[in-house]
Amino acid sequence: MNITQAPRGINVVVETTEAVYIGRVGQIEGQRMKMHHAAVFPVPAGQNLETLIRRTARFGVPVAHESLVFEAEGVVRIRKLGDVPKA
Repeated sequence: MNITQAPRGINVVVETTEAVYIGRVGQIEGQRMKMHHAAVFPVPAGQNLETLIRRTARFGVPVAHESLVFEAEGVVRIRKLGDVPKA
């Protein structure tokens, strides 16, 4: 899925080269995405954040931002949080 196909109102995981954004999709304008009830996790060089993503899928988003707008450049993958294995 690309950023323009992200379903509005659904929690998604947006993995970029610099950070992982998890939250409910709001408005999408070009390469800018607005999320609600979101969390941002920086990606340290060479580290895999899949364990953190799966933990979030299991226990819920640790909301740090009620509303967040970011440039979705360098997107590696976008997926529904509900599709992430919870193990």
